[in-house]
Amino acid sequence: MIDKITHLIEPKNLEAFIGRDDIVIIDLCNPMLYQKRHVPGAIYLNRSNLISNTPPATGKHPSFTEIKHLVEQLGISNNKHTVIYDDEGGGWAGRLAWILDLIGVSSWSYLNGGIVAWINEGHPTEDIANQPTPREVDIGNDFLNPNVVISMDQILDNLGSGIFTIWDARSSQEFSGERIISARGGHIPGAINLEWTELIDQNKNLRIRDDAQQILDNVGLSCSKTIITHCQTHHRSSFTYMVARILGYESIIGYDGSWSEWGNLDHTPVEFGL
Repeated sequence: MIDKITHLIEPKNLEAFIGRDDIVIIDLCNPMLYQKRHVPGAIYLNRSNLISNTPPATGKHPSFTEIKHLVEQLGISNNKHTVIYDDEGGGWAGRLAWILDLIGVSSWSYLNGGIVAWINEGHPTEDIANQPTPREVDIGNDFLNPNVVISMDQILDNLGSGIFTIWDARSSQEFSGERIISARGGHIPGAINLEWTELIDQNKNLRIRDDAQQILDNVGLSCSKTIITHCQTHHRSSFTYMVARILGYESIIGYDGSWSEWGNLDHTPVEFGL
C-alpha cells in the first residue's frame, strides 16, 4: 500500500502499483486525451462533477449527497488509496484532493506532473476505457472535515482579525483589478497574491517545484499560519490547497465561493493594486 501520509507520488513509483486492487487511479484530463492515452487502469472522471456550477459562485462544491454518490460510483474509499492526476499541472487533481479531504477520505496521492510527466518520461499507457467498481462508503451523512472549507460570511466576520492569511492564487492582473471577470475587480483586503503557476516547474514536466516551500515562505505564506486560498472558482486554488497539503500544512482552507462570489456582491470589501 502507498503510505497514506505521502500525498505525492512520482511516476516511476506509481508504475510499481499498477494493477493492485487496493489502488484507485483517477484521470481528470481532457476526455480526448484519455481516449488516446492514460495511465493503465485509470478511471476517467469528468471535471464538471466536482463543481456545483450554480451562478454566480459556480465553483462551489456539490452537495454532500452528490459527492458521496460520486465517490461510491468511482469505487473510492478509505480502504483504498486514490491516485489523482490531470493534464494541466494539478488544478483539477487538486480539486478532487480537496473534495476527498472534505468528506474525510484522506488516503490520496497526486501523481507529480500528471499525465505530462507520465508520457514524456516513457511510462506505459493504454487507450481502454476502464470501468469503476462501485462500492458503498461509510462516511456518515455530512462532511466529516468541514475545517477545509470556509464561507464568505465566515471570512467577512473575521477579516482583519489576524487569525488567518488569505492566499489569492489568481494572476496579478486579476488581483490588482486590471483584469475584471466578476462584477468588480480587485482582491480581498490583506490578501497575498501568488499565482498558482509559480509553483509549477515548466522544466520538469509540470511537477510541483522543488523549492515550493521557500517560495511560500518568501511571500509570507508559511506553514505556521492558517491559510485560506481562493481564485476565481476554486480551481486554480485547489492546486494551491493541494500543494500545501503535500508540504504538510496543518491549517489550509479552500474558499470555494472564491472571487466569483466575493466580486459579484456589493457589500464585500475590495482593495486594488499590487
